[in-house]
Amino acid sequence: MGSVSCVSHSSRALTHYLFVDYLSSKNSVFYKNRICTVKFRTSLSSSMATSLHVNASSTVASEEVKGVSSGLVGENDLMIVGPGVLGRLVADQWRQEHPGCQIYGQTVTTDHHDELIEMGINPCVKGSEVTQKYPYVIFCAPPSRSSDYPGDVRLAAMSWNGEGSFLFTSSSAPFDCNDNGPCDEDSPTVPIGRSPRTDVLLKAEKVVLEFGGCVVRLAGLYKADRGAHVYWLGKGSVEVRPDHILNLIHYEDAASLSVAILKKKLRGRILLGCDNHPVSRQEVMDLVSKSGKFSKKFEGFTGTTDPLGKRLNNSKTRQELEWEPKYPSFAHFLGVSE
Repeated sequence: MGSVSCVSHSSRALTHYLFVDYLSSKNSVFYKNRICTVKFRTSLSSSMATSLHVNASSTVASEEVKGVSSGLVGENDLMIVGPGVLGRLVADQWRQEHPGCQIYGQTVTTDHHDELIEMGINPCVKGSEVTQKYPYVIFCAPPSRSSDYPGDVRLAAMSWNGEGSFLFTSSSAPFDCNDNGPCDEDSPTVPIGRSPRTDVLLKAEKVVLEFGGCVVRLAGLYKADRGAHVYWLGKGSVEVRPDHILNLIHYEDAASLSVAILKKKLRGRILLGCDNHPVSRQEVMDLVSKSGKFSKKFEGFTGTTDPLGKRLNNSKTRQELEWEPKYPSFAHFLGVSE
């Protein structure tokens, strides 16, 4: 298999042209293998067609290309594995903190590469040969699209050069509590073997810690058009108990917390991301109704026997990082009094 390097922002116009060109050709290597075997060189000349291992048009082959990445990695460059909603917010905030840095984004497909390029994120495809290492790496990809999640996390860890930070965004699911009781950074976790869902996360976390990276266990992520409240509004009625306690954190706050952890250059730590305002499912939907900001009407929760939740508190994380959320509660986000 050929290798694909994440390309620099300065060569994004060429990258866009090449992806479109190759995808349109059923005879191309990209079409056959699902991975583009492009190898960018410091200087491209009339031999470009050979270098790219594809039948590029004579127009492109003869065009002089300037500003292609030399492969050098800056001290503040960041690799985002899974640049989705959270990863893109991390990219925005990281660039504000480090103007002039290069940000790279590894994806499963090329479906959103044009969007990433427009945002100044240099895209590459999962499964590509690792050709360079980065001082800062954050893994934001969910386990749902992976057949070997811990293995994917290990590959991401191998792209870290060990200088800045490696951060894995996990979930609060591993905390072993289902009675609406209190939990913090030091609370016990679900034993391996009890739940396939938590097994995957705990094994991935173990890989991160073995490499000296950090884990941030995030509560339920939300924004105006994404989160549990949106899902429940879409359903209208849900067969789960209304008194189950939820823990939330806005996407922007999860991003700012992640950036704070990356900047701190911690090693082998597990931190917690939440807004410290646990709410029941019923309270969430009552706040949604009270806000008047949603056109759909929620009928109610009808369950009575499913497990309860937990009450997360991340005061230790906040104190160590000197971090506070922009949205201290779901009610604050909606603009309604608690």
